[in-house]
Amino acid sequence: MKTLLRITLALLITMSVYSCKETKGGKEITETIFEFTKEGTLTLRKADGSLIKTIDVEFAEDDYERETGLMHRTSMKPLQGMLFIQDAEYVQNFYMKNTLIPLDLIFIDSNKKVVSFAENAKPMDLTSLSSQVPAKYVLEINGGLAEEWIIEIGDSVEWTRD
Repeated sequence: MKTLLRITLALLITMSVYSCKETKGGKEITETIFEFTKEGTLTLRKADGSLIKTIDVEFAEDDYERETGLMHRTSMKPLQGMLFIQDAEYVQNFYMKNTLIPLDLIFIDSNKKVVSFAENAKPMDLTSLSSQVPAKYVLEINGGLAEEWIIEIGDSVEWTRD
């Protein structure tokens, strides 16, 4: 009898929780908002050490963060970016699935030197964007900024965490 009472109570609680959620066509509607969260500061420098730019960054360090990246974002400010930190240095392959804004991908080796680019990546494009050479880090910034800021192979990056 106690088991039946517990099951009935659990069903009633579950039904009341779900009845309060908005639905469309019998399916639950949930909206996830992806917002920028500053986790550190990244500085880009020319090969001679002169300053290119300092930006706020989010870090993508675990599998979920690396797989999600900047997907579903509708915008990003010019002095913001996402730094992907991989477990090892290898040829990186990215694509723009569910990414709504054009991006520049800056591939960086384990010495924190820029080794290649994928510029103005098209939103929602499933074409593979490769680092061409091994890289351990990938910096994503708004499309067109790598050219505007004159970032070149051999430039370097450094970052701090908040």
